[in-house]
Amino acid sequence: MTDTPPTTGLHHVTNICTDIDETVAFYEDVLGWHTVKRTQNYDDPGTKHYYFSPTPAGEPGAVVTYFEYPNSRGAPGPGASHHFAFGVDDEATLREWQEHLRDQGVRVSAVKDRTYFKSIYFSDPDGLVFEFATAEPGFTVDEDTPGETEIDPFEEGYED
Repeated sequence: MTDTPPTTGLHHVTNICTDIDETVAFYEDVLGWHTVKRTQNYDDPGTKHYYFSPTPAGEPGAVVTYFEYPNSRGAPGPGASHHFAFGVDDEATLREWQEHLRDQGVRVSAVKDRTYFKSIYFSDPDGLVFEFATAEPGFTVDEDTPGETEIDPFEEGYED
Protein backbone atom coordinates (compact mmCIF):
# COMPACT_ATOMS: atom_id res chain seq x y z
CA MET A 1 0.00 0.00 0.00
CA THR A 2 1.30 3.45 -0.85
CA ASP A 3 1.45 6.31 1.59
CA THR A 4 -1.84 8.15 0.93
CA PRO A 5 -3.33 11.14 2.71
CA PRO A 6 -6.03 10.18 5.22
CA THR A 7 -9.76 10.67 4.75
CA THR A 8 -12.32 10.97 7.51
CA GLY A 9 -14.88 8.68 5.86
CA LEU A 10 -18.02 9.32 3.88
CA HIS A 11 -19.06 12.99 3.93
CA HIS A 12 -22.33 12.92 1.95
CA VAL A 13 -24.04 11.26 -0.99
CA THR A 14 -25.73 13.29 -3.73
CA ASN A 15 -28.53 11.91 -5.87
CA ILE A 16 -30.86 13.22 -8.56
CA CYS A 17 -34.65 13.42 -8.20
CA THR A 18 -37.41 14.47 -10.58
CA ASP A 19 -39.64 16.18 -7.99
CA ILE A 20 -38.04 17.78 -4.93
CA ASP A 21 -41.40 18.08 -3.14
CA GLU A 22 -41.94 14.30 -3.38
CA THR A 23 -38.39 13.75 -2.18
CA VAL A 24 -38.87 16.13 0.78
CA ALA A 25 -42.08 14.30 1.72
CA PHE A 26 -40.30 10.94 1.51
CA TYR A 27 -37.40 12.01 3.73
CA GLU A 28 -39.44 14.02 6.23
CA ASP A 29 -42.71 12.08 6.42
CA VAL A 30 -41.62 8.50 5.67
CA LEU A 31 -38.07 8.40 7.04
CA GLY A 32 -38.50 11.10 9.70
CA TRP A 33 -35.35 12.91 8.57
CA HIS A 34 -34.76 16.67 8.57
CA THR A 35 -34.28 19.00 5.63
CA VAL A 36 -31.14 20.77 6.86
CA LYS A 37 -30.34 22.97 3.87
CA ARG A 38 -32.10 24.27 0.76
CA THR A 39 -29.79 25.81 -1.77
CA GLN A 40 -28.88 25.55 -5.42
CA ASN A 41 -26.37 23.49 -7.37
CA TYR A 42 -23.37 25.81 -7.53
CA ASP A 43 -22.26 24.15 -10.78
CA ASP A 44 -25.73 24.60 -12.31
CA PRO A 45 -27.32 27.73 -10.79
CA GLY A 46 -31.10 27.57 -10.66
CA THR A 47 -31.13 23.81 -9.97
CA LYS A 48 -32.45 23.01 -6.50
CA HIS A 49 -30.06 21.25 -4.12
CA TYR A 50 -31.57 19.99 -0.84
CA TYR A 51 -29.76 18.32 2.06
CA PHE A 52 -31.37 15.69 4.34
CA SER A 53 -30.11 14.20 7.60
CA PRO A 54 -31.41 11.93 10.37
CA THR A 55 -30.34 14.66 12.83
CA PRO A 56 -31.22 18.37 12.76
CA ALA A 57 -27.54 19.36 12.64
CA GLY A 58 -26.74 17.42 9.46
CA GLU A 59 -23.33 16.08 10.44
CA PRO A 60 -21.00 14.86 7.68
CA GLY A 61 -21.32 11.12 7.18
CA ALA A 62 -25.09 11.13 7.57
CA VAL A 63 -26.17 13.62 4.90
CA VAL A 64 -27.95 12.74 1.67
CA THR A 65 -28.46 15.49 -0.89
CA TYR A 66 -30.54 15.79 -4.06
CA PHE A 67 -30.40 17.87 -7.21
CA GLU A 68 -33.81 18.30 -8.85
CA TYR A 69 -33.83 17.55 -12.58
CA PRO A 70 -37.51 17.02 -13.56
CA ASN A 71 -36.79 15.29 -16.89
CA SER A 72 -33.94 13.08 -15.75
CA ARG A 73 -35.58 9.71 -15.17
CA GLY A 74 -33.42 6.94 -16.57
CA ALA A 75 -32.06 3.51 -15.88
CA PRO A 76 -29.11 2.85 -13.57
CA GLY A 77 -25.94 2.11 -15.45
CA PRO A 78 -22.20 2.59 -15.34
CA GLY A 79 -21.31 5.59 -13.20
CA ALA A 80 -24.62 5.44 -11.34
CA SER A 81 -25.27 4.14 -7.86
CA HIS A 82 -27.02 0.78 -7.52
CA HIS A 83 -28.20 1.48 -3.96
CA PHE A 84 -27.01 2.85 -0.68
CA ALA A 85 -27.41 1.52 2.83
CA PHE A 86 -28.17 3.08 6.19
CA GLY A 87 -27.22 1.30 9.38
CA VAL A 88 -29.61 0.18 12.09
CA ASP A 89 -28.69 -1.27 15.48
CA ASP A 90 -30.12 -4.75 15.21
CA GLU A 91 -32.67 -7.05 13.59
CA ALA A 92 -35.45 -5.88 15.92
CA THR A 93 -34.94 -2.30 14.70
CA LEU A 94 -34.79 -3.55 11.13
CA ARG A 95 -38.20 -5.20 11.58
CA GLU A 96 -39.59 -2.01 13.17
CA TRP A 97 -38.49 -0.09 10.06
CA GLN A 98 -40.02 -2.74 7.83
CA GLU A 99 -43.38 -2.36 9.59
CA HIS A 100 -43.14 1.46 9.61
CA LEU A 101 -42.38 1.57 5.89
CA ARG A 102 -45.32 -0.73 5.11
CA ASP A 103 -47.57 1.48 7.24
CA GLN A 104 -46.43 4.44 5.10
CA GLY A 105 -47.38 2.57 1.91
CA VAL A 106 -43.78 1.85 0.88
CA ARG A 107 -43.06 -1.53 -0.73
CA VAL A 108 -40.33 -3.18 1.31
CA SER A 109 -38.49 -6.48 0.91
CA ALA A 110 -38.44 -9.39 3.28
CA VAL A 111 -35.58 -9.40 5.80
CA LYS A 112 -32.63 -10.87 3.94
CA ASP A 113 -29.61 -12.61 5.44
CA ARG A 114 -26.53 -11.15 3.72
CA THR A 115 -24.00 -13.27 5.67
CA TYR A 116 -22.33 -10.15 7.16
CA PHE A 117 -25.58 -8.43 8.13
CA LYS A 118 -29.35 -8.62 7.69
CA SER A 119 -31.16 -6.05 5.60
CA ILE A 120 -34.33 -4.81 3.95
CA TYR A 121 -34.70 -2.93 0.66
CA PHE A 122 -37.12 -0.26 -0.53
CA SER A 123 -37.11 2.62 -3.02
CA ASP A 124 -37.57 6.38 -2.98
CA PRO A 125 -40.21 8.05 -5.23
CA ASP A 126 -37.79 7.99 -8.20
CA GLY A 127 -36.88 4.33 -7.76
CA LEU A 128 -33.49 4.78 -6.06
CA VAL A 129 -32.93 1.67 -3.96
CA PHE A 130 -32.30 2.05 -0.23
CA GLU A 131 -31.11 -0.61 2.17
CA PHE A 132 -31.32 -0.67 5.95
CA ALA A 133 -28.64 -3.02 7.31
CA THR A 134 -27.71 -4.35 10.74
CA ALA A 135 -24.16 -4.08 12.08
CA GLU A 136 -23.94 -7.73 13.14
CA PRO A 137 -22.46 -10.18 12.64
CA GLY A 138 -20.00 -7.95 10.78
CA PHE A 139 -17.38 -8.38 8.12
CA THR A 140 -15.24 -10.75 10.17
CA VAL A 141 -17.48 -13.62 9.03
CA ASP A 142 -16.26 -15.35 5.86
CA GLU A 143 -18.15 -17.37 3.28
CA ASP A 144 -16.84 -20.88 2.65
CA THR A 145 -16.07 -19.83 -0.93
CA PRO A 146 -16.21 -16.02 -1.29
CA GLY A 147 -18.28 -14.88 -4.24
CA GLU A 148 -19.67 -18.37 -4.86
CA THR A 149 -23.27 -17.18 -4.53
CA GLU A 150 -24.41 -14.10 -6.42
CA ILE A 151 -26.94 -12.18 -4.37
CA ASP A 152 -29.79 -10.21 -5.96
CA PRO A 153 -31.61 -8.05 -3.38
CA PHE A 154 -34.89 -8.49 -5.24
CA GLU A 155 -34.72 -12.21 -6.05
CA GLU A 156 -37.22 -13.06 -3.32
CA GLY A 157 -39.40 -10.07 -4.20
CA TYR A 158 -41.17 -7.70 -1.90
CA GLU A 159 -43.59 -8.51 0.83
CA ASP A 160 -46.80 -6.55 0.31
